[in-house]
Amino acid sequence: MADKSYDYPLDLSWSADEMATVIAFFNAVEDFNEKPKSVSSDSFLSAYRAFKAIVPSKAQEKQLDKEFEKVSGYSTYQAVQQLTKKEGKINGR
Repeated sequence: MADKSYDYPLDLSWSADEMATVIAFFNAVEDFNEKPKSVSSDSFLSAYRAFKAIVPSKAQEKQLDKEFEKVSGYSTYQAVQQLTKKEGKINGR
C-alpha cells in the first residue's frame, strides 16, 4: 500500500518497547504484502511471536487485526495464515 500516513492501532497502556514491538510486527505484515520476497519466514514469525508476548489474548489480537486492516488494507491474520500454511505450525501457538 503506497500511503503509509495512517495510525497504527496501539494500546496506550503498553510501554514504549511494547509499542515498538507491535509496530515492528505491523511493519512485517506490510512488508509481507508489499515485498514478499524480502521477508524471511523466520523474521516474520519471530516478529509474530514477540507480538503475541504482548498481545496474548485472541480477542485483542482480532480487534487489532480489524483496526489494522481498516487503516492499512492488510490483515495480520491472513499474513500469519499464509505463512503458517507454507511453513507449518507456529511454535507456541
